[in-house]
Amino acid sequence: MGNWLYEKVLPLLEYVPYALLIGVCIALVAAFVYAIVRTAQKKPVQRGVRESLWGYFFIFPWMVGICIFFLSGVANSLLYSFYNLKLDNGLQLIPLTGEDALGNVVYTPMANYISVFNKELNYPVTLANFAVSLILQLPVIIAFSLLIALMLNGRIKGRGFFRTIFFLPVIIATGPVMNQLTAQGVSSVPMVSQNVITSVLAGMPEFIATPISNLFSQLILILWNSGIQILIFLAGLQKVPTAMYEAAKIDGASGWETFWKITLPTLRSMILLNSIYTVVTLATGSTNPIIDLIYNATYAVTKGYSYAAAMTWMYTVIVAILLLITFLIIKERKEKKSNDIWRRDVESARRGMQSKKVQKMLERGKAA
Repeated sequence: MGNWLYEKVLPLLEYVPYALLIGVCIALVAAFVYAIVRTAQKKPVQRGVRESLWGYFFIFPWMVGICIFFLSGVANSLLYSFYNLKLDNGLQLIPLTGEDALGNVVYTPMANYISVFNKELNYPVTLANFAVSLILQLPVIIAFSLLIALMLNGRIKGRGFFRTIFFLPVIIATGPVMNQLTAQGVSSVPMVSQNVITSVLAGMPEFIATPISNLFSQLILILWNSGIQILIFLAGLQKVPTAMYEAAKIDGASGWETFWKITLPTLRSMILLNSIYTVVTLATGSTNPIIDLIYNATYAVTKGYSYAAAMTWMYTVIVAILLLITFLIIKERKEKKSNDIWRRDVESARRGMQSKKVQKMLERGKAA
């Protein structure tokens, strides 16, 4: 099995990005040929298809860059995780071998992945801590971003200034700055005592108590990661039709009901986008301890790049699972639209038609 994997499968990994690039080029050329043929036959191309073609045309340079510069590195990283990478006399990929029960030498392509669990005893615990921390931090960031976006979307003086203030940490909070803030204790809330939190969480399991303690100790930095999310929520709030709020106000809906029945359902896609962005940001942030473990393993004498690549791919799978769970929980379910919202839409439309009829009658009366 290992011999077949080294000889037949793994050498093909480095050609995958270029195969994808060729496939994208062929698909794009075929689409343009289809459009040209339809135009020559004097059969108009559908508007949606035409707009899609122009969209793919403009993102084609980005696709080329992704395939050549990004996906090629990703494929090579996956390839190196099944080898022992040596850089003594150039790049050398040495197949991983071991001995079976009879003492025969066999290929063991999964040896790096097995070694991670054997050598890195804290790695599973760190992964569990990260998952729990993500579950705790994600709602805090999304709720804080939505609250600030609702406040900044109102008619207040200096709205542009406050938007700049909340977005400024995104520019300032780079890796070295974040590390300095954490070292100086600026990331925690002054009124909250860390000793009190530790004593309260003393009876909980470590993989639950540690993320909760980190949540309070880094609360300021967590809220600093809300700049992009605030802008996305602001863009979504400004696209909500004001007529919907006016109709709800006429129906006697309170501000709380308007938020739950109009604002929140309208921003559901934005919540999904911000949640995915937040998960990726927290997973790749400079304060993430897993990133430090992988970085240290890369330059360790007894581990090396292949070992670190295996750790990276294990971490990538965990993050992908968390992203999938986030998507399944928050994704929009159109078929489950509640009856009260549907009824409200119908009533609003009916009242709008009635108001137009009344306005026309009044205009005719004035004309008479």
